[in-house]
This record gives sequence, structure tokens and C-alpha cells, in this order.
Amino acid sequence: MTQLHKATKGLVIPVIIIITWQILSFFIGNSFILPGWELIIPVLIHPMQPLFGGATLYENATVSLQRVLIGFFLAVILAVPLGIMCGWSKTIDEYINPVIQILRPVPPIAWMPLAIAWFKIGFGSLTFIIFIGAFFPVLISTIEGVLAIRVRWLEVAQTLGATTSEKFLTVVIPGALPNIWTGFRLAFGVSWMCLVAAEMLPGTSAGLGYLIMYAYNLGQIQVIVAGMIVIGIIGIIFDYLFKFGQARLFGWQGKE
Repeated sequence: MTQLHKATKGLVIPVIIIITWQILSFFIGNSFILPGWELIIPVLIHPMQPLFGGATLYENATVSLQRVLIGFFLAVILAVPLGIMCGWSKTIDEYINPVIQILRPVPPIAWMPLAIAWFKIGFGSLTFIIFIGAFFPVLISTIEGVLAIRVRWLEVAQTLGATTSEKFLTVVIPGALPNIWTGFRLAFGVSWMCLVAAEMLPGTSAGLGYLIMYAYNLGQIQVIVAGMIVIGIIGIIFDYLFKFGQARLFGWQGKE
């Protein structure tokens, strides 16, 4: 009953927005400014229907998701080991940290001209932008996770005669994993936003960002709204999966 009550409360504002949207759409009477739900819903409930004689909503969403997952996993593969090394070794951190602090504030989209110059327009440049977007949240979370490991855990391992590699496998990595997982969650959200923004730039030919810009050029605002809703739904699904994984894997966090 509690879960049902929480779900009901979570639906209140979306329902109000939907109703208000429909009322405003009726009074405005211009689908180019604010299309009614009678135009948006058919696009959402027929995701396999070709749009503008080309790819479907489902196909564009699949392309975007494939791109973001590849870039995200590449970032994880590099950022996690580097973050562990920086968190464990002050010497390594002293070499790496200045570079991190210089590059971290640069918005991922600002890298787009260089990405196009290096990888040309298409899969390579988009993957690079996603990689940049995911890399720093994972890296910083991993470093913080290693630094947050309790000293007494390491002392106990030392007392039991654990080697350095055993400390890494039994203390450092398990102890840092909750922070690393949080970094994954944040990084995926950033990657998803970066990808959609990058797909809106000239030269792309598929993806939700491309679909939104193409629909705008044709004045099909209902397709734009449908694409935005799909972007939000995919984001919510993955955020829920990360939260569910955190609860199942790291339910012990914060407990003695």
C-alpha cells in the first residue's frame, strides 16, 4: 500500500502538466506552438511506424542507445582503473590531478569541433563526446570512493598479513564500489544528454537528437515532443536500474 501511495503521489504533477498542456493547446489552437496530445500520442504508440519516409522512432532510439552505451563503457574501462590508481597513490594523483582539474570543467559539447576533426562526422565523433561526458564523473567518483575507505579496514587487512594485491581485491575495490556505482549513474545521465545534443548538430543522420532537429525543420512539433518524451523515459528507466542495482548490491552501505 505504501508503494502504491508513493507511486500515486509521483503521478500527481505529471497528470496536472498533461491536463494543463491539453487545455493550453486547445485555447492556443496552433499545433506548431503547442500540439495537443491527440497528435503526440499516435507517434508514441506507433514507434515502429516510419517517420517522414525514413527510420522509425524505435530505430532512432535504438541508434542513440547503442551509441551512448558504447561511449559509456569505454569511459568506465579507462576511468575506473585510473581513478583507483589516483586514489591509492598520492604520487600518481599529483601527476594526474592538474590535468583533471583543467579538463573537467570543459563542457563535452565544446569538444565537438575537435571530435569532428579527429574522427570525422559520425559514429567516432559522437562516441568521443559520450566518452568525455562519462569519463570525469566516473573518474572523480572512483577517486573519492578509494579515498573514503576507512583506514581501520586496511589496518585489519595488514594485521591479517594481506599483500598489496589482496588489499586491492578484498578492501579497496569492494569499499570503493558504492561510490563508483554512483559515478556510473551520474555518468550515464550526462552521457545521454551529451549524445542527444551532439546528434542535433549538422552531419548526423540518425538518433533521437537528429530526429528532433529534422522534425523541427519540417514543422512537426508533435514528433519533437514525442522524441523528448522517449528521451526522458529511457533516462528514467536507466536511472531506476542503477538505483535498483545500488539497493541490491550495496544495501550494507552506511551500516556497521
